[in-house]
Amino acid sequence: MLLGRRLGELARHSAIYGLGSLVSRFIAVLLLPVYTRYLTPADYGLIETLIALSAILTVLLAAGVKSAFFRFYFDEKDHAGHLRVIRTSFWFTMAMATAGLVAGLVLAGPISQFLFGTASHADLVRAAFVGLWANVNYEQLTSLFRVEQRSVAYLIATLINLTVTVGATLLLVVAWDVGPIGVIVGNFTGTLLVYLGLLAYRREQLGLEWDRELLREMNRFGMPLVPSALFLWALNFSDRFFLVKLSGPREVGLYSIGVRMASAIILFLAAFRTAWPAFAYSIEDDREAKRAYSFVLTYIVVITSWMALGLGVLAPWLVRLLTTPSFYSAERVVAPRAVAAAAFGAYIVVVIGIGRARKTRSNWVITGAACVLNVALNLLLIPPYGMVGAAIATIGAYATLFVGMAWRAQRIYPVPYQWRRVATAAGVAIALTVVGRVTDPPLAAAIVVVAVYPLVLLPLGFYLPEERRRIRALAPLAR
Repeated sequence: MLLGRRLGELARHSAIYGLGSLVSRFIAVLLLPVYTRYLTPADYGLIETLIALSAILTVLLAAGVKSAFFRFYFDEKDHAGHLRVIRTSFWFTMAMATAGLVAGLVLAGPISQFLFGTASHADLVRAAFVGLWANVNYEQLTSLFRVEQRSVAYLIATLINLTVTVGATLLLVVAWDVGPIGVIVGNFTGTLLVYLGLLAYRREQLGLEWDRELLREMNRFGMPLVPSALFLWALNFSDRFFLVKLSGPREVGLYSIGVRMASAIILFLAAFRTAWPAFAYSIEDDREAKRAYSFVLTYIVVITSWMALGLGVLAPWLVRLLTTPSFYSAERVVAPRAVAAAAFGAYIVVVIGIGRARKTRSNWVITGAACVLNVALNLLLIPPYGMVGAAIATIGAYATLFVGMAWRAQRIYPVPYQWRRVATAAGVAIALTVVGRVTDPPLAAAIVVVAVYPLVLLPLGFYLPEERRRIRALAPLAR
């Protein structure tokens, strides 16, 4: 019963966080017709490249303190200890983000030259660095809602951010027609304004306190995660750089549309990932934690596999519904990117055991191996296959990441995961996706293929023997 309550708590917080992510992704999809009419594929490629750059710089500037914040907050048992962790993390993040902003403003021209072969996009780079500063600080401050498990407050901040962002983006891109810079400025306007509001709201918690010993301990925990996070960034975004260099900005723009279509899974995982660390670390008893982790992996794989099946099979109709003809070929990468996202979801679950045991120093070896494989596959597959090659490379890398991290985590913090159920759920979804893509069914048949997925799991022994025994034991009571 306790496990059920805990899983219900995780589901409730994930659902609330997910509402914000759902609105965000829904708005992003609704804005696609705007972007594809007011921006060229090359413009879209510029934006996506700068988003990728911001992602890697976010990892470097945070220096692992954000991850350490969750672990160390729950180690403190009194209010004074919580304030010490909050304030040390806040001022460290502020200092690092400001240093990054200054460097970006000064070096905008050379960065533009390096990325795009011309310094004419320096203003676009400067805008991206302002957005980077706002986002790094905003994420640290909203992390307070997450450790306090105040998901509703987090949702309110997210929705206000989205409302301002959409209004600013439409004004800049549609009304004033300022092009790609309007998208970037519009995207950080909401984040910046909400961040300023949160500073006022949290003013009593953000006093001038800097615990050097605590920061050293947090860095000792978090710094080994930095190379790991950089490798994860490479898995997520390096394909854009390979595509822009090997195939051009247009291919990046098309690929990004396909990735955005597959991002419905990322939407779900963003909600889950927001709730997961606080939930996982808040369980003090190890036996209870391991049992909870086991069931969470199974449920995550089932849900993400079903979503990947739906997106992969229905991709041709979704792309035609939401874009213009010049973007239709993006549907080819939706299925492989969705499968890769499902593998990433499984990785999110298994890696938590390493964090719980505080044995993070070797994470970079596994993420590094997956990154090297990703780079090699990109170089090998992009020249002949373009964006499809990049999508296939992503599948190989994320599958390697999950398998390697699961192996490592089980050696450090063994959890009785339900591997047979996990393999069955993933295997059935992949098989049905292949059938749907190869046969190219009409829309009605494709919907049927997606709908039968949960039914196919039942006769394939989806329930474990001990669960069957529990069901049989309850059967007389039900009668």
